Amino acid sequence: MELHKAKQALREDMASLKRSYTKTALLELSAKITERLEETGLFRQASCIALYHALPGEVQTAAFIEKWHLKKRLLLPVVKGNDLQLLLYAGKESLKAGAFGILEPTETCQPVAENEIDLVIVPGVAFDRGRNRLGRGKGFYDRLLSTLDVPKIGICYDFQLKDTIPVEPFDRKMDLIVTEKEII
Repeated sequence: MELHKAKQALREDMASLKRSYTKTALLELSAKITERLEETGLFRQASCIALYHALPGEVQTAAFIEKWHLKKRLLLPVVKGNDLQLLLYAGKESLKAGAFGILEPTETCQPVAENEIDLVIVPGVAFDRGRNRLGRGKGFYDRLLSTLDVPKIGICYDFQLKDTIPVEPFDRKMDLIVTEKEII
């Protein structure tokens, strides 16, 4: 129970920190983060990449998706009950507001076999230098990542990176973490 409280307190701290930044500032930081992401060997070598359409306050990915969707196969998650299903992104017109107001691919988009995925780019509330991730607390990404044996890159603002965060056995580690200032 103490671990749960520590995670919740960290989520609240991160939400407060995010509110201290303007939307424009977060967009500028997001652009720096995605530019740094593009420099990684994992990204350059991947041809099929699962990522996400951002919620407010997360590293924004819309411009990144538009930049790369004709050069690489990009998959976006769709909430199905308690799980995420990854569908091939087919352009802006193929998106609709889904669970939690997140833009998701429509049912007309194709699923891709898990063994075709080369890389997963993951959002988070906080990360640490041990490459641990704290999500929103619903377990969607932990469940998804437990089924995928591919490299995982967490992307976050530098202020979301801590020395340590509370972790549990089911929390999934990242292979890399990318901020606007560094790659870990």
